[in-house]
Amino acid sequence: MSNFIFISPNFPTNYWQFCRELKNDGMNVLGIGDQPYDELKPELKDSLNEYYKVGSLENYDEVYRAVAFFTFKYGRIDWLESNNEYWLERDAALRTDFHITSGFQTEDMPRIKYKSKMKEYYQKAGIATARYHMVDDFEGCKKFIEEVGYPVVVKPDNGVGASDTHRLSNDEELRTFLTYKSIHHPDVSYIMEEFVRAEVNSYDAIIDGSGNPIFEAGNVSPMSIMDIVNDNDNSIYYIIKDLPDDTRAAGRAVVKSFGVKSRFVHFEFFRMSEDQAGMGKKGQIVALEVNMRPCGGFTPDMINFARSTNVYKIWADMIAFGGTDMPVGEHFYCPFAGRRDGKHFVYSHEQLMQKYQGNMRMVDRIPDALSGAMGNQMYVATFPTFEEMEQFYADVLAVTDENNDAIQQELVNVLALGEPAAKALIPKPNLSPAVKPTTAVTKTTTKAVTKTDSRKKK
Repeated sequence: MSNFIFISPNFPTNYWQFCRELKNDGMNVLGIGDQPYDELKPELKDSLNEYYKVGSLENYDEVYRAVAFFTFKYGRIDWLESNNEYWLERDAALRTDFHITSGFQTEDMPRIKYKSKMKEYYQKAGIATARYHMVDDFEGCKKFIEEVGYPVVVKPDNGVGASDTHRLSNDEELRTFLTYKSIHHPDVSYIMEEFVRAEVNSYDAIIDGSGNPIFEAGNVSPMSIMDIVNDNDNSIYYIIKDLPDDTRAAGRAVVKSFGVKSRFVHFEFFRMSEDQAGMGKKGQIVALEVNMRPCGGFTPDMINFARSTNVYKIWADMIAFGGTDMPVGEHFYCPFAGRRDGKHFVYSHEQLMQKYQGNMRMVDRIPDALSGAMGNQMYVATFPTFEEMEQFYADVLAVTDENNDAIQQELVNVLALGEPAAKALIPKPNLSPAVKPTTAVTKTTTKAVTKTDSRKKK
């Protein structure tokens, strides 16, 4: 029996499903985390053969001793993963120290964690990248900005998601940022990049031990995660019904360039929304960054809904058997809408549930740790057509403010970017809320709504 150590299997909360499918495939699944065992979800407890609690996952010595204990008790460890961006370097260090050769080692980390190092491998794959400058002093940054123009984006070279990301639009903001860096993060290396006017398209795939994809999908983020975090705005993104050919080709080229094997990956690309000098034409794919783990939050569940399949099982089958016979069924658009608390929405929660009860797949509060980028109240649904998804977004995000018409038009504009097929844009319909709110509504559960137990969210 192969031994698999899963680091932090309790977060995100849906990751117990990875463990369940590994155990169902005959793996010996061993969890290491800092949450007391009694507080683990029952589903996670049932999915683990044993759990080792440490005082803090940040303490390498504690986690090292936990791996050593499992090695002593069960023998050679065959796999060690967290599937979590935050722990990728920790995972690699543990694999290196315990000679676990089934994943990235410490020496591999620079090219997959540092945004400046990624660019070389993107370029080897033939994919354009934004010009960049490693932040130094005002004069050095200003020289780069004279070349590319304002605005520019600055972020930690080794960062997670949109955390600590800033858009600078003038010299005053540049000076403010440099002061902030010198006071709060003097030892952190920041990268400055030219601003790309685009939406984000992703390539989400499960790659086998030979570097070949056995499952592929993708999502579209028409609103910048950076802006959502910085502006405390609502959040939207969706699983696209069919992966565009250029995204698929770019994703596969990056897999080969980075030497990816036996992993669930989430690669992000810009799809340019307008021609940009020095970058390319509208609609062109430009590199953003690689993430050697599944797309965050509840996206694996969304992919399941959009493809009528189970990516947790596909991934586990890849680990256990090298491939899978899990079928992929009918395709749908699967939108995520994250409402931000404090806004005055036209539709109440109950009214949305009444109108879209046949489409809803997951409905829940978003954990505080994810709410900065995803909002506070989430709605996930499926639709067979792009137009039905547009109307869903219009209803979920409609507000009672006087500027709602402008907000709705902006929503139409950003969603219009999301169909990369080469077809002419046609005038968009009026996507104001379809019906006025009523007071007689049916109360509906606010927890996850799923069609099968294998996709259930607690």
